[in-house]
Amino acid sequence: MRSLEGAVTLHSAVVSDSPRFQYRGFMIDTSRHFYPLRVLYQHIDAMSYAKFNVLHWHIVDDTSFPYESSTFPEMAQQGAFSPRHTYSHKDIADVQRYARFCGIRVIPEFDVPGHVTNGYLALKPQIVTTCYDVPRYPTGPLNPTINATYEFLDKFYDELKTVWDDKYFHIGGDEVVKRCWMSNPQIKQWMTEHPEIADYHELQNYFTRKLLAMLKQKELQYICWQEVFDSGADLLPDTLVEVWIPEKWQETMERVTAKGYKTVLAGPYYLNLISYGLDWHNYWRAEPTNYTGGVEAEKHGLIAGVEVAMWSEYVDATNFVARSWPRAAAVGERGWSPKNVTDIEDASRRLHEFRCKLLKRNINAQPITNGANQTSPVLFKHHCEEEWEPHYDPVF
Repeated sequence: MRSLEGAVTLHSAVVSDSPRFQYRGFMIDTSRHFYPLRVLYQHIDAMSYAKFNVLHWHIVDDTSFPYESSTFPEMAQQGAFSPRHTYSHKDIADVQRYARFCGIRVIPEFDVPGHVTNGYLALKPQIVTTCYDVPRYPTGPLNPTINATYEFLDKFYDELKTVWDDKYFHIGGDEVVKRCWMSNPQIKQWMTEHPEIADYHELQNYFTRKLLAMLKQKELQYICWQEVFDSGADLLPDTLVEVWIPEKWQETMERVTAKGYKTVLAGPYYLNLISYGLDWHNYWRAEPTNYTGGVEAEKHGLIAGVEVAMWSEYVDATNFVARSWPRAAAVGERGWSPKNVTDIEDASRRLHEFRCKLLKRNINAQPITNGANQTSPVLFKHHCEEEWEPHYDPVF
C-alpha cells in the first residue's frame, strides 16, 4: 500500500479461507464463580480474535443461581451469591447483542434434572428430590414423577425463549445422582406403580422424553451432555450430543456418530484442568476424528465441531481471562484449520504472536512457554514488545 497526494492505493489480494468445523465453542461457568459483564465482553473479544463462534453459557448450577427470572424471581433471590451477583434480562440482552456484533451466538444451558439444588429449593411446591441416607447429597435431582416439575419447566421455558435469541438450548442431563431417586420413598412407590419404567436409567429417559416433547412443542432445539445419549433416551434426529468425559471420548464419539447423531467434542479440551508446562500442546494435538469411523463421520457432517470448557471451581474474574488465553486458541485452530496442520513448532510461533496481539489489546493473556526457552528449539522472542500492565493507581 502506498500513499500519493492523499490517495491510497491497495494492491489486490485473494484470501481463500474457511473453517473446518461449523461449531467452534467456548463454555463458561458463571455459577461456581460470578463473572461481571466487563469480563464477559473482554472474553468475547478474545473469542472473536480466535475465530470462535459459539459462547456456551452454563449460567446456573448447584452452587448459585444468578439468572434473574421474571416468572420465578425467588430463584435468584435465594440462589444467587448476593443481589449484586445476578444477570438481569437486560444484562443478557446486552451480552447477546455484543456477541452477535462479534459473530458469536450465545447458547444458554439450564442443566436438568441434575445440578439443580441452589435456586430450585426456593420453588413452591418443592420439585427437588429429597435424598435419604445418601452421603453428601441431602437433596438431589428434580423429581421426575410429579406434575409440578413439568408445570415449572413449561412456564420457565416460555420465559427463556423470550430472553434468549438462539433457538438452541443446552438441557444438560449430566451426572444425575440416581442414588437419590432410589432412596426416596415417594419415588420408589411411583416406580412400583409404573412397572413400564424398568429402572432408574429409564426414569431419566422418561424425564428426558417429556422435556424434549415440551421443547419441540415450543419450536426449540437442544444440545445435551453425553449421559442423555448413554442412558438410551429417544433423541430427535437433529440432536447435538456433547461428548465431555475425557477418559473415553473416542469410544463415545464412535458410538454417537455410528447412530447418526451430530456431536460436539469437548472431552480433550478442558482448560480448567491446568498442568505445569506446555499443556496447550495436548489440546492442539487432540484430533477430533482420531477414532474408529471418525474420518467418515466428518465426511458426513456428524462432527459439528469442538468446544473449550472452562469450569470455574477455581476460576473467577481475577484469573478467568488469563487462564483461558491464549491456551484456548489452540482449540480454536483445531476447529478452523485443515487436519494436515500438524507442525507444533510453527504453531508455537503463531500462538506466541497471537498472545502478543492480545496483550496489545489489553487482554491479559498468559505466556505459553518458559521464558528461558530451555526445552524448545523454537526461535522467537518470548517476551512481547508491549507486555500487559494492569491499570492500577496506588493510593498513598
